[in-house]
Amino acid sequence: MSDHIGSEENTPWSRRGFLLTAASLAAVPHLTLQDRAAASAELPGFPEDVDVYRSAYRNWVGEITATGLWACAPADPDQVVAVVNWAWKHGWTVRARGCSHGWSPLTIPAGTAPGAPVLLVDTATHLTGLSVESTTPAAVRAGSGVTLEALLGHLEDHGLGLTATPAPGDLTLGGALAIDAHGTAVPALGESRLPGHTYGSLSNLVLSLTAVVWDAESDAYVLRTYERDDADGAALLTHLGRSLVTEVVLRVGANTNLRCVSRTDIPAAELFAAPGGDGRTFASFLDESGRAEAIWFAFTEFPWLKVWSVAPRRPLTSRRVTSPYNYPFSDNIPTLVADLAGRIMSDAAWYLAPVLGNAQLDAAVLGLTTTLSADIWGPSKNTLLYIKPTTLRVTANGYAVLTSRAEVQRVIAEFTAFFRERLAAYAAAGRYPVNGQVEIRVTGLDDPSDVATPGAHAPSLSALRPREDHPEWDTAVWLDVLTLPGTPHAEAFYRELERFLLATYDGEYALTRVEWSKGWAYTDEAAWSEEEVLGTAVPMSFDDGTGPGWTEATAVLDRLDPHGVYDNTFLKRLFP
Repeated sequence: MSDHIGSEENTPWSRRGFLLTAASLAAVPHLTLQDRAAASAELPGFPEDVDVYRSAYRNWVGEITATGLWACAPADPDQVVAVVNWAWKHGWTVRARGCSHGWSPLTIPAGTAPGAPVLLVDTATHLTGLSVESTTPAAVRAGSGVTLEALLGHLEDHGLGLTATPAPGDLTLGGALAIDAHGTAVPALGESRLPGHTYGSLSNLVLSLTAVVWDAESDAYVLRTYERDDADGAALLTHLGRSLVTEVVLRVGANTNLRCVSRTDIPAAELFAAPGGDGRTFASFLDESGRAEAIWFAFTEFPWLKVWSVAPRRPLTSRRVTSPYNYPFSDNIPTLVADLAGRIMSDAAWYLAPVLGNAQLDAAVLGLTTTLSADIWGPSKNTLLYIKPTTLRVTANGYAVLTSRAEVQRVIAEFTAFFRERLAAYAAAGRYPVNGQVEIRVTGLDDPSDVATPGAHAPSLSALRPREDHPEWDTAVWLDVLTLPGTPHAEAFYRELERFLLATYDGEYALTRVEWSKGWAYTDEAAWSEEEVLGTAVPMSFDDGTGPGWTEATAVLDRLDPHGVYDNTFLKRLFP
């Protein structure tokens, strides 16, 4: 098959095949229109005014798929209620689906059989309303199916914006809130938080949310709105797919212009150095600008560092950008990278991981220059959103390490040193578990006072929920390692990283929590499978002994869905 690499043959992992696969993953889910009579035969009593159809499901990287499922697109929240009550009465489960831009089995677990009694509820078709509710203080009402790109565009039109967001624009708001989606931002030295903004997750901006929950008096599922000071609502702010939110009201603030400068000239040994020196460390850029991200391709020495800074006026050397996605070399797989990825996967040439890492770095260095994107400036949306569905799709693990701002560089130095040592040890044994990159971001925590609502609760299950027993922890270091799906030894390598993180950051000066949407709970063979992590480490990371923890949040979610309409087999293991 290696003879076909770079040719026009459609072999599965030729360059053309690789790009076609990426394009198919970027496409909308496959829908099969059904004759209503045929649907009625299989779904007796299904609400007649709700569009229903057969659909496949596929997560972001295509590692979790299911075919032949029934799906529907309710036109409004009342139709969602009707669908959920139908599912309850007929013994089905309901899974909200947005853009399926995630890795973990929170929506559909692997092995879901064709025709299983699982109903996908597509929120992005109709639940997309957007309206600015007030100007002082600012708030926006949004349907759970609206994409982040649409939300940020609407806010920009009204002079509003967010401090930080995830890089992909093709996330639905409901999906982002379900897993406490985040960007990268902490206050620079001397910087004060702007009203209506947060350095935490998107979940921390919620003023109120409306969800479909069980009501014992009505003996049915109903729409109920929870304000931010409602203790039950705290469990829904990051619900992990254990509820269905139809609409939210978010606190927002004045938009800012951001400058984003990319650098590839700082060695990893300097950027990730142990604290105490005076070099160009990651922490030094946080002190200067507050917003930074490192992308460190495997087997390379110079990370791609992005540094954002608030800049009301365009700096002389910056290029003005009027739309997002300004790194086309990253969003559209370069020929050399596609050729290498195709060869690695078709020929099992995993030893080419160092070549692929260097090719990706070279593409970034060249692309930043040729596209004039090394120094860009514009409204926040246009520098914060930079990942399209056409990018190289890789699997990823993910963790948030809670610590104090003063310990950020220490955490980064320790983790990157361990990663480098283990990657070299694997390579020396002829094993190449990582062919993607390490990604490092830093955020604040979910301080409920940011929304300026008296009595507001922090999201109970957000990885950024503050620990009452460690008030000095005000920061989270987000760590992700990415590799092509199916890479041999990746799970074993990920397990070593996870065991290191859990053992090193065990509550003394830092604490590890999992990133819900990514990979975690690794055995040597699979993610989301290590029972001690699922049953002990994850719950304990949310129990600080002074406030509602994992057990209390679980009880709320059970009470709001006593019939398990929002369950799946994985969630039953996570919440036994």
